[in-house]
Amino acid sequence: MTLSLELYRSTSRYLAAKAVGGRIPGALAGPIAPLRLVNRDEPRLPAAGWARVRPRLAGICGSDLATLSGQSSFYFSPLVSLPFVPGHEVVGDLLDDLEPARQPAPGAPASHVDGLAAGTRVVLDPVLSCGPRGVAPCPWCAQGQHSRCDRVTVGHVAPGLQTGYCADTGGGWGRRLVAHRDQLHAVPDALPDERAVLVEPLACAVHAVRRADIHAGQSVLLVGAGTVGLFTLLAIRALTQAASVTVVAKHDRQRELAEAFGATDVVAPDRAVKALRRSSRAFLLHPERGADFLLGGADIAFECSGASSGLDLALRTVRAGGRVVLAGLPPARADLTPVWYRELDLIGAYASGRDTADFPTALDLAADAPLDGVLSVTYPLQRWREAIDHAFAAGRLGALKVAFAPQED
Repeated sequence: MTLSLELYRSTSRYLAAKAVGGRIPGALAGPIAPLRLVNRDEPRLPAAGWARVRPRLAGICGSDLATLSGQSSFYFSPLVSLPFVPGHEVVGDLLDDLEPARQPAPGAPASHVDGLAAGTRVVLDPVLSCGPRGVAPCPWCAQGQHSRCDRVTVGHVAPGLQTGYCADTGGGWGRRLVAHRDQLHAVPDALPDERAVLVEPLACAVHAVRRADIHAGQSVLLVGAGTVGLFTLLAIRALTQAASVTVVAKHDRQRELAEAFGATDVVAPDRAVKALRRSSRAFLLHPERGADFLLGGADIAFECSGASSGLDLALRTVRAGGRVVLAGLPPARADLTPVWYRELDLIGAYASGRDTADFPTALDLAADAPLDGVLSVTYPLQRWREAIDHAFAAGRLGALKVAFAPQED
């Protein structure tokens, strides 16, 4: 048996969480949370090429919080299997030897032709694509684009788009999980756990920036300065020659980190439209109803807040023919009129890509970027209510990343 936090199906708690939202502090980590601390059977190894992992640290992600608060879309319902142990941002210890991959997945890093010995410290690429599922590669996996896999509901394990949303694999919010060789990356000895646990969200940011195809000299808007936004800023500065990056940040600590990570300008949400009007020499228009918008604006915008107001701001401040990248979990609704009228490209950026070596790039970023203090606090599983409550209030409390330390008591 292994101690785990388990998310289970409860219609009444889902409806209560959706109704309460963030209006009652502590409620989403208290009596209405569809989460419980349990002793579960250890997940079994589904097939050859799988191994057990003992998590050291596991982050609490915005998508986890959206699930707990009832804000996640029902679109995902056939792509998960309940009950599951959340936690897809993981650094841990490999407990079993893994033989070299005989036929590495297309696009897999060169390191995946090597075996991994028990005791190796690893980070997890959580996507449960064709390789882990033991099925013939779908067209996307055959190209190394495993984040677009069409087979996430079949094969060796139950439906689940990622580890942390699958009933059979366990997750980082427990003391054991199982993972396939395609999902694991060895952690350099010099990289501490506090940075290694950030590799998965960094890889997602790298993927989003590569999807945006930023050209030299272009201007960029980042809406939201939580983990997604700040890591996207790091990736923009490391991988592109963008001329300027304007970051929209709500909280003092977020503004400090945005400046440290290379933002050209950091503005509050209520100042963003006017700031971009000045920097891009755009025309500012005032509708009879609704928010102001620009004719002109940034070349590219990233929506990183997960709020409908954030997407609305991005769409209203990008120039005609520009691009808006959904880097975080998308909001439930938005006015798409600017997409039509200004002929914008609306681009999704989900997880990371093996074809572009996003994880190796993220490991390099985790070693070199100014990430000290980004992991704000860790909690043992037994204090899960405090941890979830802290994560929901992270921005207001001056925190960025909150994580579990599953092996601690």
